[in-house]
Amino acid sequence: MQDVIAYIARSLVEEPDKVQVDSHRVGSTLYVDVTAAPGDVGRLIGRKGRTAQAIRAVAKAAAAREGLRVVVDID
Repeated sequence: MQDVIAYIARSLVEEPDKVQVDSHRVGSTLYVDVTAAPGDVGRLIGRKGRTAQAIRAVAKAAAAREGLRVVVDID
């Protein structure tokens, strides 16, 4: 799960080496924090949050296969 989100995030930004993806699990919920360079955060969020919604949709689909709920936070 974390690898999928990291791959997508690194593909979208100009400085992929500054993207960090951390996760922790609480019960059946997986919390994923994506951190990028200040200039790249806007690329991850996208216009009106559409890119962020797409990243969350992919994460949700991947989590459903494992029976988890996922929360993606982009900083």
